[in-house]
Amino acid sequence: MGRGDDRPDSGFSRSLERGLAILSAFGRERRQLGVKELAGELDVSPSTAHRYASTLVVLGYLEQDPESRKYRLGPKVVSLGLSAIDTMALREVCAPYLRELSGTSGYPASMAVLDGVDIVYLERIRGRGDGRTEIDLNLHVGSRLPAYCTSMGKALLAFLPPEHREAALKQVVFGRHGPNALTSRRALATELGRVRQAGIAVSDEELGHGLRSIAAPVLDRSGTATAAINLAVHRSGAPMSQILDELGPVLRRTAERISLIVG
Repeated sequence: MGRGDDRPDSGFSRSLERGLAILSAFGRERRQLGVKELAGELDVSPSTAHRYASTLVVLGYLEQDPESRKYRLGPKVVSLGLSAIDTMALREVCAPYLRELSGTSGYPASMAVLDGVDIVYLERIRGRGDGRTEIDLNLHVGSRLPAYCTSMGKALLAFLPPEHREAALKQVVFGRHGPNALTSRRALATELGRVRQAGIAVSDEELGHGLRSIAAPVLDRSGTATAAINLAVHRSGAPMSQILDELGPVLRRTAERISLIVG
């Protein structure tokens, strides 16, 4: 942590540097870290590392596992990372695939990421306007919805690493959004297991009356969902099993094509 020659003599914050160093210490192979590990990363005493980590917990950038006492990245990191999505060209890369998906199916196609226990919309392509998409939720880039009662939210939760999924389940606050909304963590955990097996998630009037959608995860190389895409099939009168048979394969293929690029 020595001072580099390219740093200015004034205006440089050592505390900010250490806070960012803690966040940078986490990664795909280091999802949870203890105080001693963080102290070694920063080359500081455990008490100093604990003070920085505790501050980041209060601010929402870290979470602490109540059993292991180890730290993991918190939801604020995701919010901060949203501003970098355009830099990574995720929307630009995925938009053509979503337009193709919407054009083929005639239904609105969307992409979202997980932020805590909510989903945040990154892209939304409206359908052809042929009468099948008459419900207008006024969703747009930046819109937020509860993850547990949306198809994209369930796809994202189902393909989290197990320890992150368990942590998220503990944070869900259930409410009667739609007539078929799940009302318990046990029911949600069972549903997420089904989603992992099927590779596709369904929301059938769980968010609200008449609101139906199917979603598939966009996976990285480790099999973790970095995003999800869906088709909003609100006004289709067909049973959900028929919708899955007709639209599930093209939805999965689109998600797999995007996964190959962004994974």
